[in-house]
Formats: sequence, C-alpha cells, structure tokens
Amino acid sequence: MEQRDSESGEATPPTLGIGMVGYAFMGAAHSQGWRTAGRVFDLPLRPVLAAVAGRDRGAVRAAAAKHGWAAAETDWRALVARDDVQLVDVCTPGDSHAEIAVAALEAGKHVLCEKPLANSVAEAEAMVAAAEAAAARGQVAMVGFNYRRVPALAYARRLVAEGRLGALRHVRVTYLQDWLVDPDFPLTWRLEREHAGSGALGDLGAHAVDLAQYLAGELLVGVSALTETFVRERPLLAGVSAGLSGAGASGGAYGAVTVDDAALFTGRLASGALASFEATRMAAGRKNALRLEINGEQGSLAFDLERLNELSFHDHTEPAASAGFRRILVTEPDHPYLEGWWPPGHALGYEHTFVHQARDLVLAVASGTTAPAPSFADGLQVQRVLAAVEESAEKNAVYTPVPLR
Repeated sequence: MEQRDSESGEATPPTLGIGMVGYAFMGAAHSQGWRTAGRVFDLPLRPVLAAVAGRDRGAVRAAAAKHGWAAAETDWRALVARDDVQLVDVCTPGDSHAEIAVAALEAGKHVLCEKPLANSVAEAEAMVAAAEAAAARGQVAMVGFNYRRVPALAYARRLVAEGRLGALRHVRVTYLQDWLVDPDFPLTWRLEREHAGSGALGDLGAHAVDLAQYLAGELLVGVSALTETFVRERPLLAGVSAGLSGAGASGGAYGAVTVDDAALFTGRLASGALASFEATRMAAGRKNALRLEINGEQGSLAFDLERLNELSFHDHTEPAASAGFRRILVTEPDHPYLEGWWPPGHALGYEHTFVHQARDLVLAVASGTTAPAPSFADGLQVQRVLAAVEESAEKNAVYTPVPLR
C-alpha cells in the first residue's frame, strides 16, 4: 500500500520486505545492494531489510546490527515463514541453495539465489521447476551473476547486440585468483565437494561461462576440459570460516581437498564461434583478475575487472591508418545504470554491481510481468556447462556436448 512521508506528506513507494539467508562475504555484499538501491534509483517498491538468518545466534545478530537488518533468525525456515518477508535472498553455500529456494518459492516468496545456482544439474532442474510453477502465481526468481551489472559489461552486451562486432569468431575469458597458493591455507567449505559442488570451476568458472553466453547472446554447445587439484590435503579448521580467510587452521590434522583448484577448457558457441576459459585460485599475484575479449568480423572488445569503469573497443571497419583499440570510459548518464550515480568521470566499484542487481530484481517484482535475468533457467544452463566440463575432464579432455534442455 502507498505510504506518505510524515514530514513532507509526499507519497512513498510500497515496501518490499527482504529476508536474507547467510551473512558472510556475499551476505555483506547483498546487504549493501539492498540498503542502497532505493536511495540511488527511483524504484516502484522500497526494499526493507526485514530479517537475516544464520545458524550462529551471536554472529547473525552481530551481522544484523552491522548491515542494517531489523531482525535475526537462527532457522532459515522461520525467516521464510515471516509475514514481513516477501523476497528471500539465498547467500549460503551451494549445498543448501535448492532446499531454501524451493521452500521459499512454494511459500509464495520471490527469490534471489547466489551463483552457481546449485551443486548439481538435478538440483538446478528442481529449482527451475519450482520457479516456473511460482511464475504462474506472479512470483519471480533470479540467480545472482552480479558481473552482468558492471556498467561496462552491460554496455558491451549492447554493442554486440547492435551488431557492432559483426559475426562473432572468438570469446576468451580468464578468471584468476591466488588465495589458495599457500598449501597451509585451511580446509574451508569452499574446498569440499559436498558443500561447494566444485572448486574454481563453480566459484569462478560459473561467472566466466555466464558472461560469455550473456555477452555473445548465444549458448555453449560443447566443451573440452582439463581440471587439476594441486594441493590435495589442507589443515583442518579449528573454528568457523567464511571460506576466503586463511585464519583458523588447526595446526595439526589434515583433510582431503575434494574440488578442483583450476579448470581450463575450450568450447564452441551455437554459431560456431570458439571460446576459451581459464579459472584458477592458484595464480600467484592475481587477486580478482577477471578479463575477457570478444573478436568479431567487424571489431573487438576487451574488459578487465581491475579497470571496471573502462571498456576497450576496436572498430575494424575504420581505415587501418587510424584504427585501433580505444578506451571508453563508461561513466556517462546514458550508459547502463549510470543515470542514478555521479557526474561523468566519477568511477563506480565492485559493490555497485549488487545495487544494480537489487534494482533490476525490484523492477521485475513490481512489473508483475517481467521475467528477471539471469533467470533460474539461465542458471541451469550454466550448471549444464559446468557438468559437461567435469565430464570432459574425467575423460581426459574429450569433447563433450552441452545439453540445451
């Protein structure tokens, strides 16, 4: 129901109660997005941080106080059942995504789920079925591939869609980190298949696959892959860790690493364009190095996350004497998402992708007819690619088709 500001008397948008499950790294990032979206963009619904859930009572209460949540729950089922929660945001490890998301959808809630959508194709298929049934009731479900919301990448998609590159020939994506280089880094949940599903492949490769398919506007139809686990045992944790911190190693017992440290694969897009991918958490000196390049018959574009306000573009139809890559500073008001931010030239950062994600999901909820992107079906497609990569790697890089349905 429309409300009015007590001082000005002006109408304020109806509220959309957000409930979030999980409060660590992604929970903090999502909290930032929900807190900020309605303050930057004129939205038809006002996100309200109703409640956050986590198993540790003290820790979840501290997270609620730090990030602005009105209440804290220690059981996610209690959060889903709350009358003041209309949208459930799932920021937990992958092994609980399906259970929480399906329960929330069946309870009549909208859902945002962090990537990768699930730990298996079967789980992702169940989530898509629940989302399709919920869509008939007017609910929406979206998977959180936040890098689509980098303005430069959204603008890159616009250039490809407009045909500025012509027919695509090559797509290459690398995503390099180094937080596992130290063999004494402890055995966190991200290194256990039963919790994470996979290692660098699902953590980083999922982003790479989604971006390649999003930017190209077409799907991968087959892959050939290699994966490797370089450090096969790590110190057990003495306590709880969010998964990216080296603190907490027991200093004694060791446990088995059951996921990949790195994945390297090639692929073919539906049009015949070739793609290559590298995802690793063992690239010394690389902190969050996501880079991509797309080459077409009429031009190329390139992006580096460490310079996320810039896009490099080459127009191959220009005279050779003056042609070459040029730097586009993506901070103009007519660039994607920039209408809500600062004057031209004033840069945005990583956290703004979560604000844009919240904005897009609120608009989809408010429209009642708009299906948000990326959808759970998009997340399922990425999951099928990841499964094909693992199957190919098990067969020593044998080319493996990706099922499209």
